[in-house]
Amino acid sequence: MRIVIVLLLLANFTLWAYTRLDTGNGEGVLLQDQIQPDKIKLLSPQQVAALGPAKVAALADVCVEWGPFSDPDRVRALADLEPLALGRLVSQRRVDFDSGFSLTAGPFPNRSAADTRAAELRKLGVRELAVAEGQRGQYVVSFGTFRSEIAATAYADELAKLGMNTARVERRAQPVTQTLLVIRDPQQPVVARLRELAAQHAGSDLRTTACERTS
Repeated sequence: MRIVIVLLLLANFTLWAYTRLDTGNGEGVLLQDQIQPDKIKLLSPQQVAALGPAKVAALADVCVEWGPFSDPDRVRALADLEPLALGRLVSQRRVDFDSGFSLTAGPFPNRSAADTRAAELRKLGVRELAVAEGQRGQYVVSFGTFRSEIAATAYADELAKLGMNTARVERRAQPVTQTLLVIRDPQQPVVARLRELAAQHAGSDLRTTACERTS
């Protein structure tokens, strides 16, 4: 009986010693080996933006903003994204610009004259246009709004190559509200396609940024 009690005591002591050693030097050492805080680096939104779209696909929680777009251009841009089947990875963000630039042709004395000129331009291959009401009951053909004068002038030069030499760049007096399309964690093929689409949508560009946290 005395021998049995001694064996039980030895077994309990062995179990206690193993538990203490494993807690102090087992899991703790493994966690210390796995987690190395000195090697973790968080990127600021500015640092993410500096990476450029080419490196976005290698990161997580990074978004690409494409735009800005007026409402008609936004609809067309979303249609261009449909084949990529991005689903909930695409969101929209409204942005107010303190100033912007418009590109128009005209004015025309009435709506019929403006519509005729718009039809002629469409035959030349111009697709991004709309007839809008101008001042004093006159009408203009609008080619959209732009964030910078450089972008507006560049598109005016493209129109001139098609024979449209009377487009005027003017600063808008009122703030411009437009839409940015935000694509979360895009893969490299998506980034490549976004570059192609940005080149096809005059006045739009791509910007990489840290994704906004969702609640």
